[in-house]
Parts: sequence; structure tokens; C-alpha cells
Amino acid sequence: MFKKYTQMIRDEFKGYNQKKLKKDFLAGLTVAAVALPLALAFGVSSGATAAAGMITAIISGIVIGSLSGGFYQISGPTGAMAAILMSIAAVHGMQGILLATFLAGIFLLLAGILRLGSLTSFIPSPVITGFTSGIAIIIALGQLDNFFGVRSEGHNLIEKISSYRSLGFDLSIPTTVMSILVVLGLVFFPKKWNAMIPASLVMIILATLATVVFQLPVATVGKIPTSIFSDTRLELGSLQLSAFQDILVPSISIAMLGMIESLLCGASAGRMTGKPLDSNQELVAQGIGNLILPFFGGVPATAAIARTSVVIKSGAQTRLAGIFHAVFLLLSMLLLSPVMSKIPMPALAGVLVVTAWRMNEWSVIKEFFQKRFHTA
Repeated sequence: MFKKYTQMIRDEFKGYNQKKLKKDFLAGLTVAAVALPLALAFGVSSGATAAAGMITAIISGIVIGSLSGGFYQISGPTGAMAAILMSIAAVHGMQGILLATFLAGIFLLLAGILRLGSLTSFIPSPVITGFTSGIAIIIALGQLDNFFGVRSEGHNLIEKISSYRSLGFDLSIPTTVMSILVVLGLVFFPKKWNAMIPASLVMIILATLATVVFQLPVATVGKIPTSIFSDTRLELGSLQLSAFQDILVPSISIAMLGMIESLLCGASAGRMTGKPLDSNQELVAQGIGNLILPFFGGVPATAAIARTSVVIKSGAQTRLAGIFHAVFLLLSMLLLSPVMSKIPMPALAGVLVVTAWRMNEWSVIKEFFQKRFHTA
């Protein structure tokens, strides 16, 4: 496997020159602009912190990006993964997420070594569509507190929603208005402008400016560390055996989701570039990345189709584009953390709600129901 990887790297960088380096640099900068708001948002929606999302995007961008089975793969925190992590965080806290990430990394690494990368091709397309839609619903409903400025309690989404009956649903007008404006801004943002600067980044910048200038009473992200080492990291020595037993099943779910999401992303990107993904090498890369992430304080990472398609369309030539994207994210965290700490939570909630809507394969869903009613 190592020999195959080194040959892939040699082929990838054959004839590499300054012109290709410039393309990689610009592609990395472009995808970093897309990845930054998503990293913050998915860090929050996973039950961790915005900082954890940034750390995940940076470390996975460097580690997984370097070892990936395809030069175009961009990895980081994703919405689908965040939906699973919410329930783990509610029961086991941040240490539970970190341990689950570590164990999932082991399973992914083993899957790559055992050459199980082709198994996802046997999953029926309707199953994947339904699974994605279910994840989208969980993401959207999981942002009710941040979107409306309300408070809920519970260990899972159903308990949280049910708690509104006893706690009430006293929405905050400033929070709700900001969330709605961000959603409308994302929906009606001109496509020709989106090619130059991501709509999500524009909306977050505008919302942050409004929060600071008008001193709006809305929740903000809070302190962003100026280090890629979070204060909350995995401490294996302090864990009991029971902790491993409690997290085992969720970690398998994370590994399975990471495997499916990364390989489906690679299959789609491979068609876009004409260069197929080495699926087993990709699983090894994802495994190593997720093994390392918890020791920095990161959450699980997988390949992300939106960010991957952006880097391809931006002219990426090699995996250096993904590494550049991680470096740009690191610089933004080190230099802009005071500004990023002022980002309002309703702005991130708005981004996540629109992301959840766009995750659905509406054309496939429409076709499914048309066939169902036609048959009936």
C-alpha cells in the first residue's frame, strides 16, 4: 500500500511547476473561505465548540489531505457527522466525542488495511438519499435554540424538543430576526457574486459587524483559542474501561458514516476530475487523521463534497491545494480570533439551516414520490 501511495504522489507531482503552484495556492485560498464558516458552524452543531470545528478543519486538511487517496479530497467537520455527535455530547460530554473519534479512527484504519473500500458501492442509492435527508432534518432541528434564542434540555433531539413544553418557547426577537435575515441573504445571494466570495462568509461578516456596531443582545461564539491545541483534549490515561464500552457502538457509527461519506465524495470528485479515488488509501488517511484529531481537541472529520467540489472548480492541481486551505484556516485562527469570537450564533444557525436544506437531493426525492404515486 505504501509503495502504491508513493507512486501516486510521484505521478501527481510529475511536471509540477510555478504555474501549477499558483493554481493550488488560489484554489486553497478559495476553499478556505468556504470552509471557515462551515468549520465554525459544524463545530457548534456537533455539541463541541466553534474552536473544535476550526481545529478539525486545520488538522484534517494537513494530515488527511497529505495521505488521501485522491488529490482533490478536502476533509473536515461535516453536517452529517455533527448530527451523530450531538447525542454523544449530551450523554458523555466532550471527552466522549474525543474518545469516539479516536476509536472511529482505529476502525477506519483497519478498514483501509483490510481493503474494504469497495463495500460502499453496494449501498442502494435510495438508502443514501434517505439517510442524507434524515441527517439534514436532525441538523436543522438541532439549531432551534440558536435560531430563535430559546433554551432546551435533554440528552437527545426528541427530549430537547419535548422540553419546550415545560420550559416555554420565548423566542428572542433580535436573534430570530438575524437568523431569518441570514437565511434570506443566503437564498437570494447572486450566483455570480458567490463565485468570487462565498455567501455564507459574507452573511457571517455582515452579522458580526451588526452585532458589534449595534451591540445586539445575541449569543456569540465566545473565546477562540490562538493555538491548535484545545484546552479540552483526549486523555486516554484518565479513562476507565467502562468509557470504552459505552462509546464503542457510537464510534462504529462514526466510522461507518466517515467511510460512506468520504468514499461517496471521492467517487463524485473522481468523475469530475477523471482521476478515480484510491478508496483503500482514503480509508487509511481518514483513519490516521481521526486517530490524531482528539489529541488536538478536534471532532471527527470526513471528506466533504461541497468543499471538495469547490477546490476542483477553483483549479486545484495537487493535494497542496488542500494543505494550503488548512494553512489559511490556521492563520485566520491565529490572527483573527478576537474577531471570530464575536460571530453571532444565530448567523451560524442560519448557515446550518440553509446547508441542511441544500443537503437534500430534491430531484431524487421528487422522482421517488412521483413513481410511488404513479404506481399506486
